[in-house]
Amino acid sequence: MNLFLNYLTVTALFAFVALPAAIGLVRERRIDRQLRDAERGEVARKERRSTARPYKVTRHSYPKGWAKA
Repeated sequence: MNLFLNYLTVTALFAFVALPAAIGLVRERRIDRQLRDAERGEVARKERRSTARPYKVTRHSYPKGWAKA
């Protein structure tokens, strides 16, 4: 049991040290991708997908109402 806790402690410390580096790496790659797209004159991938479309809202009338006065 003691050996398992030692391995668990070492793994947790490694994750604690490596996690900020991994997050930074992912962020840097995203920024590099955005800069590359900007140099090419392309629209960002996220902006391409989010096109503004009208959203139709329908209201239902409740004959007796859902709230009691």
